[in-house]
Amino acid sequence: MIVAIPKEINPGENRVAVVPSTVKELVKKGLTVHVETGAGSGSFISDNAFQDAGAKIINDTKELYNSADMILKVYHPIMNEKLGVHEADLLKEGCGLTSLLQTTRELDLVKKLTEKKITGFSMHLIPRTTLAQKMDALSSQANIAGYKAVLMGAVHIGVYMPLLMTAAGTIPPAKVLILGAGVAGLQAIATAKRLGAQVEAFDVRPVVKEQVESLGAKFVEVESDTSDGVGEGGYAKETSDDYKKKQSALIKEHIAKSDMVITTALIPGRPAPILIPDDMVEGMKPGSVIIDLAAENGGNCSMTKKDEVTNVNEVIIDGTVNIAGSMPVHASQMYAKNISAFVTYLCPEGEMNLNLEDEIISGAMFSHNGEVTNEMTKQALNS
Repeated sequence: MIVAIPKEINPGENRVAVVPSTVKELVKKGLTVHVETGAGSGSFISDNAFQDAGAKIINDTKELYNSADMILKVYHPIMNEKLGVHEADLLKEGCGLTSLLQTTRELDLVKKLTEKKITGFSMHLIPRTTLAQKMDALSSQANIAGYKAVLMGAVHIGVYMPLLMTAAGTIPPAKVLILGAGVAGLQAIATAKRLGAQVEAFDVRPVVKEQVESLGAKFVEVESDTSDGVGEGGYAKETSDDYKKKQSALIKEHIAKSDMVITTALIPGRPAPILIPDDMVEGMKPGSVIIDLAAENGGNCSMTKKDEVTNVNEVIIDGTVNIAGSMPVHASQMYAKNISAFVTYLCPEGEMNLNLEDEIISGAMFSHNGEVTNEMTKQALNS
């Protein structure tokens, strides 16, 4: 079985789906690995390094796709302007595809892949279970984004992060508010604390309070008798209208005092919830900043513009997407390990083992034999 790794063509995407160490793991499982020329250049991995690890370097994109039984990608297939053809059209009929495809948002692509009878797997759909933990690409990439977001915010703001006692007077620490205490949020808390900031964090799930406080941050909590925001697999879910009113009032109070706000709230398969409407931005201090990690799915701030840094009444709103891709060495290393763990699980003997009774395989799959297999994706297509 041949697994092939094309060079990513999405602008600014420097990650790659394999690194030399994971090429060795795939080869050890009996898989043949083809890598397109220059696929690792954005992550500073040479063709020779891949070749030394056991991969075959393919110079022609069409030849690479035509030879593959499974394509491994970071970003989902898009139009290849250079070749004048969509990457999905380069896939052989019945081929496998594994990438970070958001199946409920890229519905036209899902239809195209289904028509070609592609066996599609999305790393977004990997179940959040103990067995699948090492395949959890969302967590590995969110970890990097949470770290980098604080550094980006520190560059934007005009104040020191730590408390400083100097001959010229005492400088108070920056006040940082993290909205969402998942993987990205917790890493942001830890990073902001290491830089000496005063950190507060909010999350709809009371269960994360202990984790937030263990990192030295204050947990901002909406008083509620129910587990309103706790969803399946530990993810957040949409809350009631009453909870949203209390939440909004509480965030408004704390955001007005903050120098930096990092938003990380995402609900799988849905547009990002608006946590910071226009009036909250207007109430923020001049010189403060919002780093919106949910920008790819619309943003947690109503004024966020995807992949743009805007200035609204002297408040900077940073909607940069693919922040993990700005640290491509470790982002690729972690994503490649997630991919390797999944592919070696899917192909234990060097061939694809489509055991649809297996919750990891069936959970990650969204299309097979010309049919959409993922329930959430089906609902999105029919709505």
